[in-house]
Amino acid sequence: MHAIMIQGTGSDVGKSLVVAGLCRAFRDRGLTVRPFKPQNMSNNAAVTIDGGEIGRAQALQARACGVKPTIHMNPVLLKPETDTGAQVVVQGKRMATYSAREYGEHKADLLQAVLSSFKELGRDADLIIVEGAGSPAEINLRRGDIANMGFAAAADIPVALVGDINRGGVIANIVGTHAVLEPDERDRIKGFLINRFRGDVSLFSDGLVEIERRTGWPSLGVLPWFDQAEALPAEDILGLTGGRKPGAPFKISVPRINRIANFDDLDPLRLEPDVDLCIVEPGNAIPGDTDLILLPGSKATISDLEGLRREGWDIDIISHVRRGGRVIGVCGGYQMLGRTISDPEGIEGKPTAVDGLGLLDVETILTPEKTTTEIQGTHAKTGLSVSGYEIHIGETEGPDRQRPMFYLDEGTDGATSADGLVTGTYIHGVFSEDGYRSAFLRAYSARSSLAYTLRVDTALEGLGAHLAAHADLDRILAIARGR
Repeated sequence: MHAIMIQGTGSDVGKSLVVAGLCRAFRDRGLTVRPFKPQNMSNNAAVTIDGGEIGRAQALQARACGVKPTIHMNPVLLKPETDTGAQVVVQGKRMATYSAREYGEHKADLLQAVLSSFKELGRDADLIIVEGAGSPAEINLRRGDIANMGFAAAADIPVALVGDINRGGVIANIVGTHAVLEPDERDRIKGFLINRFRGDVSLFSDGLVEIERRTGWPSLGVLPWFDQAEALPAEDILGLTGGRKPGAPFKISVPRINRIANFDDLDPLRLEPDVDLCIVEPGNAIPGDTDLILLPGSKATISDLEGLRREGWDIDIISHVRRGGRVIGVCGGYQMLGRTISDPEGIEGKPTAVDGLGLLDVETILTPEKTTTEIQGTHAKTGLSVSGYEIHIGETEGPDRQRPMFYLDEGTDGATSADGLVTGTYIHGVFSEDGYRSAFLRAYSARSSLAYTLRVDTALEGLGAHLAAHADLDRILAIARGR
């Protein structure tokens, strides 16, 4: 099996986009390419064609390869629910919720599932581009590792290391990684890439020489800053930013709840020229000139609802509605808008029931069964066709469900308040639909001028060309082929 693993000197050094770019660049060379990430940690997930869920970054990488995502592209997904615990999804399905310590004791048991998925992907691929997680220099996590060197050794594949020069200290990061690795791990690394370079690349020539001298690893390229990256969905919460456009005619405010999930719902709105998307940080009130408050998805709805109240955002939201302002909730945000949320089986912690914001006449009961499915339907008000996906735990029912947001092939989705000011839906991804988003904004007298899907595909094509121009693809392919 021909494969290469892209590891990083740390988190958020650009591994996901480098992998996506390599996937597109090698696909453009006529190869059948697949992305793979043994273990991911993200609450930004995507539904796969085989009915499971994986990290959103691997779905984007699959798109770069020109294929639909499958559960085997990210066999272990960790979805943080608290500061010390996460839901563990294995080959697309929820397996358990572990504390960090419990997961450390069990992660080695997941290696066989990881290797099985890797083998399955390789059945019809010329090349697999594997993404690591965090950094191999986190040697305190090396025991039982399935995310970096542990996987690379088990699958016997070579590694290329990525460092981010934009954040500073890239020489120390790469040389320091070399210093803490074991000799066999150093030997597995066949070269390094410098990412996010700004300015005259020739000015870093001495830096490359010094890294090569101190590590013995050759440079595989220096990648300049890629401006089109802002058009691509961010995987990590660190990448969540607003699209602030003071003076834009339509202002959407989004409270940054602690366990925000599937926040790529915001990307199409963020990129619209007429939309000022304001991410409201903790410690700040929701701006009074907001036109629409959007409550996003959450991985821990009850906990995030408590956090929303601690910030006083519940008062801001209720006052906004009393003034005639509009609110939409997506997934966990939809559940928060109802009268109650019940967790009788302790899915999110201890069994409990809490009051919601009371802006929709519905009630939610959290249940162990998770819904992960792609959907097709029509918007109730406009009759426009929509597509998207559901990833949620819980069932929501009540009188306001008689005014749904969407008609689906089987049943309906969502709810609308009697005065029409408050709506909720379980469906993610509908704002990516240009027709629906345009109608949605028109209802608020805002204009849509963004072809979102085309913009993402154009950015991926540009990313592939960027890697082809600045990385040594011939050498990378030779390394993957064991030459």
